[in-house]
Amino acid sequence: MTLRIGILGAARIAPAACIKPAQRTDGVEVVAIAARDESKARAFATKHNIDRVHASYSDLLDDPEIDAIYNPLPNGLHGAWTLRSIDAGKHVLCEKPFAANATEATMVTEAIEAQDRVVMEAFHYRYHPMMLRALEVIASGELGEITGIDTTMCIPLPLRNDIRYQIGLAGGALMDIGCYAVHLWRSLAGAEPSVVSARSKTLSAGIDRWTTATFAAGDISGSMTCALLSASVLRLSAKVTGTEGTMSLFNPLGPQAYNRTKITTGSGSRVEHAVRIPTYSFQMEAFRDAIVTGAAFPTTPRDAIATMSVIDNVYEAADLEVRQPTAI
Repeated sequence: MTLRIGILGAARIAPAACIKPAQRTDGVEVVAIAARDESKARAFATKHNIDRVHASYSDLLDDPEIDAIYNPLPNGLHGAWTLRSIDAGKHVLCEKPFAANATEATMVTEAIEAQDRVVMEAFHYRYHPMMLRALEVIASGELGEITGIDTTMCIPLPLRNDIRYQIGLAGGALMDIGCYAVHLWRSLAGAEPSVVSARSKTLSAGIDRWTTATFAAGDISGSMTCALLSASVLRLSAKVTGTEGTMSLFNPLGPQAYNRTKITTGSGSRVEHAVRIPTYSFQMEAFRDAIVTGAAFPTTPRDAIATMSVIDNVYEAADLEVRQPTAI
């Protein structure tokens, strides 16, 4: 069986996150695309050797020769078009964040669970050997009991007109790069954090360019910091502190460029490097396997509800509005 994927929108992330991984993955093929601007879709299809271009998103979903949809639309549209995709009988690989807020994530999840479709949230880093090794170290007890976790995701995005700065599209630093910091914190802790405090710096009304929060989950405390525009130009890292040692992760989101895991215990320090294969390739393999063989995967819709609940709570603690879905 070949898994045939159609792409909703000519998004900049689509080549790296879907098209190239499909080309590298046996049994997967990107066969069609649709965009709001058909001429843009045709240019995109020509550039990336995609056979079919549909005039609308609805036409793409109605295509009987498509098995699954890759949904990289703006944040506020993720929930609605994931719903439409599963209603059309398609599986979905949905870009993060899964929905505009926890309420929408819950509604979408309940609809998914009433149907026999695979829907995966695209937290690609979670499938890479670097992250799997980090979880293995924690589970081994080498660090002792985990007492602290700090995650930091800061990237430079000075373009004020970028869609990630639009409140109507559920934008903001926490929704964009910050959802990684929240998900990484949850994954390393193996627990759901409560938000102790949070604060943000805004670029415009309601839109955070920088957000930080303190978390607590049982005996584990720590922080999450994210930014699209801050003094920290590029920081993609995490630190796990235990009673017997620490573990620091550098660049878990793009380990194919460079990665480093440093583990320090009473026995000394060592540095480990994971394979420099794109995270998206491992994610695509997991998506294929979930559909073809029913293999389990971690970034489920239920997992997405938990992430969105933390994000909502951070926004509320920072006195910013919880994001809302975009009308279609």
